[in-house]
Amino acid sequence: MAERVDESFNGRLRDELLNMWRFDSLLEAQVIIEDHRVDYNLNRPHTAHGDLTPAEFAAKWRQDHQPLVA
Repeated sequence: MAERVDESFNGRLRDELLNMWRFDSLLEAQVIIEDHRVDYNLNRPHTAHGDLTPAEFAAKWRQDHQPLVA
């Protein structure tokens, strides 16, 4: 599964950023790629999470896995 996630991220990174952007410096590339990584990991829905963002998935998981109160 992790291999598919990496392939998905890498494919999107290439399609949405690397193929469309000419970086003028290494620093510019690092900043823009990091922004893309953060957006991809925090803000975008993922099919592996039932089309929820990672934050939504985590909140749902916490809600569904609350310990039972005796």
